[in-house]
Amino acid sequence: MTTTTLPDADAPQFTPHPVRGRFNAAFFGGMGWLIHWHLRRHKAVAFADLPASVVELGAGTGANLRYLPTGARLIAVEPNPHMHPRLRRAAQRRGVDLEIRDVVGERIDLPDASVDAVISSLVLCSVSDPAAVVAEVRRILRPSGRFSFAEHVVARRRTPTRWAQRLLRRPWAWVFEGCSCERDLASVIESAGFASVELQRYRIHSAFLPFNTHIAGTAVS
Repeated sequence: MTTTTLPDADAPQFTPHPVRGRFNAAFFGGMGWLIHWHLRRHKAVAFADLPASVVELGAGTGANLRYLPTGARLIAVEPNPHMHPRLRRAAQRRGVDLEIRDVVGERIDLPDASVDAVISSLVLCSVSDPAAVVAEVRRILRPSGRFSFAEHVVARRRTPTRWAQRLLRRPWAWVFEGCSCERDLASVIESAGFASVELQRYRIHSAFLPFNTHIAGTAVS
């Protein structure tokens, strides 16, 4: 697979916000238990039997450390520095060897075909270019490597959830640092050129209506 390198001037950037960055670190740190309760069954399937070394996109405050095997090594692609202290403490509690890369998902600083597994959850909604991020995932995965994901996605047209997503898209994106509830991430992953993709669409029932439509699954390179 040919590696495409963007010129530095064109590379997506992440600029930490002093207020929203801290808010999101506190929000996901404090609300992690509730998000886990809603997503736990589908994450347990998607993130089952992970290898001892994993790359995670947007590792945040460490919500997915519970799915890693004992003594695992995690390379965390996490550009928000306000997440790092909570992530480090969570990794220490769970005995995970943590390495943080504060780069964006569109420019992962790892070699081609160098990792066996990449995971993400609630991340592709907020990146600048989800297709470019998934292309980077394919680039760094070894042949037969796996990309496992659990993401929230756009709802079906002409449904109350879809109307709520459209109505709240601007304040939602501002508060959650660019997060969009209107992305068809299933199509992005299915059209990325993986050898196989298995995913399930499902719905949760939370007070955050725009957040209630999801996909989870695994793509194999």
